[in-house]
Amino acid sequence: MVTNITSFGRSGLSDWLIQRVSALILAVYTLFMVGYLLFNPGLDYAAWSGLFSATWMRIFSLLAFVSLAAHAWVGLWTVTTDYLKATALRLVVQIVIILAIFVFLVWGIQVLWGA
Repeated sequence: MVTNITSFGRSGLSDWLIQRVSALILAVYTLFMVGYLLFNPGLDYAAWSGLFSATWMRIFSLLAFVSLAAHAWVGLWTVTTDYLKATALRLVVQIVIILAIFVFLVWGIQVLWGA
């Protein structure tokens, strides 16, 4: 019998869906950013600041940040459950990963929405 102490009751389908939706959002965000940089070759600070001061861009960036956090968590959870068989070690590593993702997410939000 397999017991997984760190699954938190998620299903494989929800993980699959989170990975696919977050990957799609990240792909669209990346394509937008690459397109914006290509179509604005003389980009200066004022234009860049203007782009990120727009509410729609902040919301789009926030969606990308949350998608990156979710995508990273599902991917790293999968790797740790596949390769770290010792439950205590896996739990410690997953807690460190959760904390790191949380710190990076909060930091990104602070940079995006801060003064």
